[in-house]
Amino acid sequence: MQSSAGHVVLLTDQGEPCGTELKERVHSSQTPLHLGFSCHVINSSGEVLVTRRALGKLTWPGVWTNSFCGHPQPSENLEDAVHRHARHELGIELDNVSVELPDFRYRATDASGVVENEICPVFSASAVSVTEPNPKEVAEFMWVEPERLAAAVESAPWAFSPWLVSQAAQLSIYQRGADTSRAGRGHQ
Repeated sequence: MQSSAGHVVLLTDQGEPCGTELKERVHSSQTPLHLGFSCHVINSSGEVLVTRRALGKLTWPGVWTNSFCGHPQPSENLEDAVHRHARHELGIELDNVSVELPDFRYRATDASGVVENEICPVFSASAVSVTEPNPKEVAEFMWVEPERLAAAVESAPWAFSPWLVSQAAQLSIYQRGADTSRAGRGHQ
C-alpha cells in the first residue's frame, strides 16, 4: 500500500494556501489551519461505511468515524487525494465521487490535547466492498443504514469523531434518515 505520509497544505483564515508542513509535525496543541477532506462511502444497498480509527492514531484513537479522511499533497487535487486515501486506508476503488460540503470547516481538541484544525471539504462516493483495510488506519469497519448511524450519532455523539457528528448534521443522506426517525417517534 502507498503511504499517506508527506506534507499538508497550510491555509490562511480565508482558506488560501500559505505554505506546507510535514504531516507528522503539524498536529499538536497549536495545530495551524490546514487542508483536509472527509469521505462518506455508500454501497449499492444504500448503506454507509463507518470505520473505527486504529488505536495507534494520534487523534481520536479507537473512535468511530466516517469512511475515511486525509490530507491532499501540496500539488494534488482533492479528488485524486480521495482516491489515493481510499486505496491506502481501505483497499477500495471508488466511483461517483462528488463534493457534498465544499466549505466544511472544524476545529476540535481530543482528550490528549491535540487539535484538529481543518478546512475539510466533504465528499461522498460509491464502492462495492472493503478489500484490505490498513490496520494502522482502521481498527474495524461496518456498513450501516444511514438512518441507524444518524440515530446513533444523535444519541451518543461522544462515541464518534467530532467531524462526523457535525457532518452528519449537515449531509442529506443522514438528514433524510433523521427526519424519518423523528417523524416515526412523533406518531407513536
